Amino acid sequence: MSQDNQAQLTPFQIVSELDKYIIGQKDAKRSVAIALRNRWRRMNADEELRNEIIPNNIMLIGPTGVGKTEIARRLARLSRAPFVKVEASKFTEVGYVGRDVESMIRDLVEIGISMVKIEMQERVSEKAAEAVEKRLLDILIPPIKSVHGGTPTGFNSSDDVDLNEKTRAKFLEKLKAGDLEDRKVEIEVSDKKPSVQVLGPQGMEDFGMNIQDMLGNMVPKKTKKRTMSITEARKVLLGEESERLIDHDSAIQEALSRVQNNGIVFIDEVDKIATSSANGKGGPDVSRQGVQRDLLPIVEGSNVSTKYGMVKTDHILFIASGAFHMAKPSDLIPELQGRFPIRVEMQSLTEDDFYQILSKPKTALTKQYQALFKADGVTIDFTDEAIREIAHLAAQVNDEVENIGARRLHTILSSLLEELMFSIPDDIKETAITIDKSYVNKQLDGLVKNRDLSHFIL
Repeated sequence: MSQDNQAQLTPFQIVSELDKYIIGQKDAKRSVAIALRNRWRRMNADEELRNEIIPNNIMLIGPTGVGKTEIARRLARLSRAPFVKVEASKFTEVGYVGRDVESMIRDLVEIGISMVKIEMQERVSEKAAEAVEKRLLDILIPPIKSVHGGTPTGFNSSDDVDLNEKTRAKFLEKLKAGDLEDRKVEIEVSDKKPSVQVLGPQGMEDFGMNIQDMLGNMVPKKTKKRTMSITEARKVLLGEESERLIDHDSAIQEALSRVQNNGIVFIDEVDKIATSSANGKGGPDVSRQGVQRDLLPIVEGSNVSTKYGMVKTDHILFIASGAFHMAKPSDLIPELQGRFPIRVEMQSLTEDDFYQILSKPKTALTKQYQALFKADGVTIDFTDEAIREIAHLAAQVNDEVENIGARRLHTILSSLLEELMFSIPDDIKETAITIDKSYVNKQLDGLVKNRDLSHFIL
């Protein structure tokens, strides 16, 4: 799907795409689909009103493992938007040692620049591949020039030059046909020494970055010779040529524009910085409220200084999430609550949801394990009854031990297949294995019934 098509997806189409990877949570999918479509609508609105239309930030409320992060991540991939996930509990207010909240925007800019550069390198890939072939050909068969060609060697006759050109033409054909991929060549590569991180004072991260850049520019770039196969040399040289062909200044400008208009910031664990009304004031609550106050201007819309220039956060979409077991959304400061007008309560996953998670998505866990076993030449098949039993056990353990949502499926499947994954290929030589209900019960029944043990393992 092209970027243009992705940008013009209708809300129904967005939800349909999300359904391929995420089970349930219709309300959350509808909200993020509308938010994504509204970005395209804003960019097509009258210029007079365009800057006045601000995104409706979303707060996802629900227990762990129900798909909050996955929805935001898939939405970003769908829209080809710069995306960063941060945890609110990792930030400290200005004046304390630690990361300040503005660093999330700097991280978003770095991700945006990386995305744009990769796209630009793809655009020039053909031209870069041609340049790589020319460099490889020069290494294999160096060109020679006649006296009349401008290089007064004195002993290169026209016959030598013609023979050299014919030989180069033959080797170029072999290079293009892939006949020389195992041949060893010696190429010059930049000698990347480990960089020294220079940290600036609190709130002045850019200061440290700029010093690091200055020191890097003062030290001359060194190259070293390495011997490798042509296949490996292609990859190294392709990266160098692609980097050389792209316009870095325009990449930065395009990235800044994309971050400001399409960027998505996912703030997880926002409930951890909420001050419970039962706790009153004092203690760690001061720091929590300080982080909320620091978040407020960024979410509301402000200018953040980065080493690439100022970034406006007015049209960045912020998606906050939290379980809110120990606190309530109303425990956040009122100003911050007002900046997340769309609130969606995520539903706990049921046994049927687990069954669908294991069988329907394109990246289902069962399919992932099948791919892992396939690397050993083993075809593994899950019967429908086995998948239903796994879903049943996951729901049962969630009810009796701790509800960690779909993450329970990881622990269940890991315990179920541990013996097979250890024994293949040494002890078990079979090339086709079927996981049925009886095998599931045999491997997991005792573990699930022993509650004391399941607390630690499942």
